[in-house]
Amino acid sequence: MQNSVDNTIFNSIRPLFWDLYNTLSNIFQNVSILAESSNGRNYRHSKSGTTINDNMFTSTGAVIRFSVKGHNDLMEYSFNDFSREYMETIPSILIKHAAADSRTDQRYTNRFEENNTASILQTADSGQLASAAPDSIYSEERLSFNRSTEFEINPADLSDKDILDSLKSLYQKALDHDGRILDCVCMFQYLTTHKMFISADKDLQQHLLWSNGILQPLAGTSDKKRYYLQTFSLSGGAELLEQMNSNIAYACSCAVDLLDSVVPTPGTYDVICMPDVTGLIAHEAFGHGVEMDMFVKDRALARTYMGQPVASPIVTMHDNALNCMECGSYFFDDEGTLSRDTTIIEKGILKCGISDLLSAARLKTSPTGNGRRESYERKAYARMTNTYFEKGTDRLEDMIASIENGILLENAASGMEDPKNWGIQCMVNLGREIKNGKLTGKIFSPVCLSGYVPDLLKSISMVSRDLQINGCGCCGKGYKEWVKVSDGGPAIKAVVTIS
Repeated sequence: MQNSVDNTIFNSIRPLFWDLYNTLSNIFQNVSILAESSNGRNYRHSKSGTTINDNMFTSTGAVIRFSVKGHNDLMEYSFNDFSREYMETIPSILIKHAAADSRTDQRYTNRFEENNTASILQTADSGQLASAAPDSIYSEERLSFNRSTEFEINPADLSDKDILDSLKSLYQKALDHDGRILDCVCMFQYLTTHKMFISADKDLQQHLLWSNGILQPLAGTSDKKRYYLQTFSLSGGAELLEQMNSNIAYACSCAVDLLDSVVPTPGTYDVICMPDVTGLIAHEAFGHGVEMDMFVKDRALARTYMGQPVASPIVTMHDNALNCMECGSYFFDDEGTLSRDTTIIEKGILKCGISDLLSAARLKTSPTGNGRRESYERKAYARMTNTYFEKGTDRLEDMIASIENGILLENAASGMEDPKNWGIQCMVNLGREIKNGKLTGKIFSPVCLSGYVPDLLKSISMVSRDLQINGCGCCGKGYKEWVKVSDGGPAIKAVVTIS
């Protein structure tokens, strides 16, 4: 039975936030408030023991965005004390420090602490970004909704013991599968996120729940050890544990297969990328490369290729937070922009980037609903959500049969991209040799594929009819500013360089 995430969490404090908004809007312009309350747990069991921790995205607080009348620079103030007494002091705090910043004409991030509960900052480069935005950045008509995602089993209703017992059962099944399985890391984590956004034209609430799982069996002999990482995700709850249970045998079999793996001979190969590898390519090739705050800073080559062919005509790619219910999904972003399905590449043509509110204003484009914060204490950046290639019409067996000498790639490990020069490198844990249209049983590991992004994408000649998306990972802006994302797609046939 489907249940909805509780949508009443802000009922008692919502009037306080509206009082604060109304006061601030009489003093400043472009006022908006984002409040959030996120909580979740991480569970892990393996040979080394058991751990339980709070989810890394657990936080409660709010951020106010505003600008001084007569000035374009946007400023932000974050706090985590929701008492009436504290919130009534905020207008005077903002007036004081906004005036101080105006006198010093501060253009870069400026942060200070107020009793360890609040901070104020001026958005870096906001003088440039906001200058293109009119004072009426919000429309006169107010949009209002309160929406929730659905789940079958709320993990918060389960005891720690219930969840750990499930993980311990998975661990034992892994050990029982084959005597060469030495260990198995079994993990489950979830996060419930509640957000409220208030502005001149928005009165929005969203309540989301996602869950992740990991099975990482380790196989070993006297001279070799290999692991296989199987990941699971959904927009939902602890029903994910049953999905993990049904896939434990496959993960263990792959770990054992990897004991006989060899390093592939470097060269150019026809390959079939399974959906997890396809997702890694989507994320690294044209995910980061079309984040439009990088366009503003002239750090992405994609800006000069809009409207031009960058991939095979059978390739269409999306970033979709709206109707792809995975871990990167939401109803509105952290700037109050409604989520949408953005077509980045359409039939090989680069159509659109993904933007936050400020980069869209600077570039004079419509925001795509990709303004995301690691938390209420961090800045909003243009970030991916659920990024994936659209499915095609080919059958996987026909794709394998079409290859004379190549490799089927699965179990993506890591990737790097260079948006400035369009280079890409992806590490894959498992490759299966294909000879004369058939899998030979020979296993390669590790496999490093690299190349120039348009060359790789233009080489795609077949796209499977099956679509898989996974959201077990997080994405950083460089090495920080983490957000939850998903990626995937169908299986694709392409030509890559393997080293």
